[in-house]
Amino acid sequence: MSTAIDDDKVFKALANARRRAMLDLLKEGPCTTGALCEQFADMDRCTVMQHLKALEEADLVIVRRQGRERWNYLNALPIKQIYDRWISQYAGHSLSILDRLKADLEGE
Repeated sequence: MSTAIDDDKVFKALANARRRAMLDLLKEGPCTTGALCEQFADMDRCTVMQHLKALEEADLVIVRRQGRERWNYLNALPIKQIYDRWISQYAGHSLSILDRLKADLEGE
């Protein structure tokens, strides 16, 4: 189970739009750091690496080296744990409220 510190790292990593865009690219499949730099040509390589470091520290990206290449893989497990811990509980509550509202409105 994730800890509060781990959750904070995940939330912090996901708070940045560029990092979310990187995760969206990695959702399609693993990618080298060089290929990610090409996708974000408006940022220099150092900035891309800083974003990747934050994602790696949050355990959202797993890095594997193959020769001179650094491959980045999406690890969706921390996002699922956040969903299970926070979002699903609140979504279920909201759905039950909407269901009651629908029933009340149809009963009128």
